[in-house]
Amino acid sequence: MKKLGILGSTGSIGVSTLEIVADFPDQFEVVTLTAGNNLTRLEEQIRRFRPKMVAVISPEGAETLRRRLGADAPEILSGVEGLVACACDPDIDMIVSAIVGAAGLVPTMAAIESGKDVALANKETLVTAGPLVTAAVKRLGVRLFPVDSEHSAIFQSMEGHRMDNVRRLILTASGGPFRNRPLAEMRCVTPADALAHPNWSMGRKISIDSATMMNKGLEVIEARWLFDVLPERIAVHIHPQSIVHSLVEYIDGAVIAQLGIPDMKTPIAYALSHPHRLPLNLPPLDLCGLRNLTFDEPDLERFPCLGLAYEALAMGGTAPAVLNAANEVAVEAFLNGEIPFLEIASVIRATLAEHEVKNLEHIDEVLRADLWARKQARQVAVKIAGRGQAC
Repeated sequence: MKKLGILGSTGSIGVSTLEIVADFPDQFEVVTLTAGNNLTRLEEQIRRFRPKMVAVISPEGAETLRRRLGADAPEILSGVEGLVACACDPDIDMIVSAIVGAAGLVPTMAAIESGKDVALANKETLVTAGPLVTAAVKRLGVRLFPVDSEHSAIFQSMEGHRMDNVRRLILTASGGPFRNRPLAEMRCVTPADALAHPNWSMGRKISIDSATMMNKGLEVIEARWLFDVLPERIAVHIHPQSIVHSLVEYIDGAVIAQLGIPDMKTPIAYALSHPHRLPLNLPPLDLCGLRNLTFDEPDLERFPCLGLAYEALAMGGTAPAVLNAANEVAVEAFLNGEIPFLEIASVIRATLAEHEVKNLEHIDEVLRADLWARKQARQVAVKIAGRGQAC
């Protein structure tokens, strides 16, 4: 019986994780849950899975939850302290880090420092603090199991092979909803347009990141640290069918890939059960029904956010944290109708240009860079919003 703590239980990854737990009650037990503002869903999860401790963002939310649950309420905490407590509970064997955005960094790092293995869906942990996280993992002897479908595919394609035999990692990307849309028409796309992902069902922020391909840029940075591979050995290919989830190219020319239907339960389950596999009730991949699998180089003019991610990785230090924070601010501004879609990259680029890169020695430097970038990016977004747009 593996005992789990789930950070971000009401998001898409958290919900899928709990569906797997429900399907295999003899293998997994939920000890702690954390969530943002979706108290209704969290209440349902608490009543079903009976965790001993939960945490939400605000004290007001915690009090509302206590009132709703009454005598059925577990220990309910709030704020960053509550997230950390839920991440570090001594009964937990593994944390599922599924909080979206930089908010997941502190509790995930706390879980690592307390000796927990981590099923990592929060890519921002490695994006913003990769050198610090990997150093802690090595020092404490814990393991990171990737949950992103691309990184899980690489992880699976490398098992049984030597790292010094790897030539390249190739991350695949669907290309999102605008893969074939003329660039001139992208100026006036709406949030509804950008949220309409052709293959995957994801949260709002990640869906926009997929549309800009910043999601893939963040995954490049994550892969650099997760697999200890130099950036020039990490490539991105657009693969619209989302069947080949990523590939590893070896020095002898062999290329090993992991294929499957586009469903996040597969990589989640493998992270939870490694080195074993769970008999998931998912439809099999119909290989005979596949008519073609295509791959293309990404167009950095159409997807400048991908190029910005490579630039931030090359800058090093605090630059990736700034990239990530500026992106979060820009995506929020777009979703709120404040800036056009194509200006998301402009906000990020302008924020990076103003940043004085510092080396990473401690998590506090990441947090300071994050706060600075959010303030700077908001100022840039306000300026862009003030110019208006004509569609």
